[in-house]
Amino acid sequence: MIGRLKGVLVAKQPPWLVIDVGGVGYELEAPMSTFFDLPEVGREVSLCTHYAVKEDTVALYGFLREAERSLFRTLQKVSGVGAKIALSVLSGVSVDEFARLVQGGDVGALTRIPGIGKKTAERMVVELRDRVDGLAGGLPVATGAAPGAVDPVAEASVALQALGYKPAEVTRLVRDAAAPGDRAEEIIRKALKAALR
Repeated sequence: MIGRLKGVLVAKQPPWLVIDVGGVGYELEAPMSTFFDLPEVGREVSLCTHYAVKEDTVALYGFLREAERSLFRTLQKVSGVGAKIALSVLSGVSVDEFARLVQGGDVGALTRIPGIGKKTAERMVVELRDRVDGLAGGLPVATGAAPGAVDPVAEASVALQALGYKPAEVTRLVRDAAAPGDRAEEIIRKALKAALR
């Protein structure tokens, strides 16, 4: 099992990133919470990882914080929740915010995360209420400012669609969130916050 990778960040295009470790390029899928804090391409990064093997696929997921990886693993113990929904949760809310929503039984806020319907949100509240206490408080393994993209609005739009938002909703969210000079990561962060309101 691969539990951690440390190497040079070669590429990042949400939700995918590539890390070069000793000449081997590892392709990982990561939540937006990790993308927000990645260093520039060409810089060193260290990620906690989750290696998943299924009947027909092998996948590697990367997280800057141990708390995110723990929540990713915990979420998949809920019936009907797989890696895609777990990534959507981590892309839509912080670990602390998710714990607060579950402990408060806020099914309405949970259903605003793409891929989570009312029944799944209710199962999360029931099954995870006692498990989310110890997840918060993880510090990043590595931080750094991400560079501006050539077209941050387009990059943010593609990333939000990859997270499961519909094109019309993406257009509205990005239009309301984007400000002159914003990087794609900033637009995505503001759009995700607005989507939960």
